[in-house]
Amino acid sequence: MARMHSGRKGKSGSKKPLSKEKPAWVRHTEKEVEALILKLAKAGNKPSQIGLILRDTYGIPDVKIITKKSVTKVLEENKMLGELPDDIMFLIKKQIRLMKHLELNKHDQPSKRGLILIDSKIRRLTKYYKKKGKIATDWKYDMKKAKILSS
Repeated sequence: MARMHSGRKGKSGSKKPLSKEKPAWVRHTEKEVEALILKLAKAGNKPSQIGLILRDTYGIPDVKIITKKSVTKVLEENKMLGELPDDIMFLIKKQIRLMKHLELNKHDQPSKRGLILIDSKIRRLTKYYKKKGKIATDWKYDMKKAKILSS
């Protein structure tokens, strides 16, 4: 698949395990995995970080194979999911870092373009999540509120 804001294609990235059934070497049960997810969420980890920790530390290749639910679904059922999805939060934090950089380096033209591209990604994602009902339809993105929201 092509990149969003460049002419390059790019194929690197992690791949899902091929088999759709639980591997024999995984010893964790469905309840244990859900308990681990909730424990890691209480420790302040985001859903994407939880998946990485489960993979690297506990040897769980894919949560969905074992629990038949995604990490975000498990957190949603237990009312531990944040008010905004992870990808929007990461983009907002990235935009704040870039704005701080531009305050110090006013003539950095490539970073100014990067800021515009990040802003368009945020707006595109909010439109998608409003359509899906994951964020409120009256939610508006504002850079000033974003600084408060991210901290």
